[in-house]
Amino acid sequence: MPLTDFRTLGRSGLVVSPLALGTMTFGPGPFGADERTSRAIFDAYRDGGGNFVDTADIYSGGVSEELVGKFIRETRSRDEIVLATKFGFNASSSPLTAPRGRGGNPHAGGAGAKNIHRALEQSLKRLGTDYIDLYWMHVWDGVTPVEEIVQTLGNLVTAGKIRYFGFSDMPAWLAMKAATIAAERRVPGPIAMQLEYSLVARDVESEHLPVAREAGMGVLPWSPLAGGFLSGKYNRADTGGSGRLSGPNPFGNSKFTDQNWAILEVLREVAAELDRSMAETALAWVMARPGVASTLIGASKVAQLQSNIAATEIRFSQSQTQRLNEASAPLPTFSSSLTMRGLRSMLFGGHEVAGWNE
Repeated sequence: MPLTDFRTLGRSGLVVSPLALGTMTFGPGPFGADERTSRAIFDAYRDGGGNFVDTADIYSGGVSEELVGKFIRETRSRDEIVLATKFGFNASSSPLTAPRGRGGNPHAGGAGAKNIHRALEQSLKRLGTDYIDLYWMHVWDGVTPVEEIVQTLGNLVTAGKIRYFGFSDMPAWLAMKAATIAAERRVPGPIAMQLEYSLVARDVESEHLPVAREAGMGVLPWSPLAGGFLSGKYNRADTGGSGRLSGPNPFGNSKFTDQNWAILEVLREVAAELDRSMAETALAWVMARPGVASTLIGASKVAQLQSNIAATEIRFSQSQTQRLNEASAPLPTFSSSLTMRGLRSMLFGGHEVAGWNE
């Protein structure tokens, strides 16, 4: 599965590589890369045949978009690259720093039409392009009606400013409602969803993945290595150090659980059998999951990117896949229990009846 093993993203004509280059590390930050290193990572990804580059307006305060746009212009690769960026998070002054205690601008974030148009115009300027291939709602704001989101993004597709759109970090019901509205109105709908998905984050299998399959949306996992936990750099006795899970971070201590340490040991065993790194093995597992169209990878060094690309070569035996699946299996939920084969067999008189999309 090299980077040129292209596939369509969801039920669309957008053709992407199995690994998407995430550029959150491009620009200043504790785990960021300077312009020279970022360019080397971009070039290594392109030299490997990759065509899917993902950024966001919030990454490095907009510097990530600026660097990505610069690299694309310098390599004259705009027509070859699937360029994705995001809107949603508020980059204006926080309530703690804004003058007179007024807080930041509420229309500089969220999924309302006013902010979507503002954010898109700013992203187009930073990227130095007149259209975005895939525009992501970075996160649902919890208040904007789905109808407004679909109408606004659909109109931007019609206007040619974006080619497609997708949703990231949202309730499964919202994605399904958006897809249904779009289908009934015969207007552009979401083609993909971006979700946290890894050996230690499989809860999206309960509702999000079935929604994606039913609605024709490709799944793009983020943090397939669980913030570095699945790389093996942490151990139960010492969770400190300089990794992404050390100090203040979005995950907190959520990855350091008894179950996750047990999963890590099985991963370590399978990786040793394959003579591969734990990171490569964990990434290969995600890439092989049903419904996954492309997987987001990030790197602050070229060597990290090359290791990620090497994961495309891994093939698991049936036993290895089963061991990883069983070790990482999430606890059953009400939603997942409704699709269990035991229940299905009972409903159909003891027969195992397969659905049309299985």
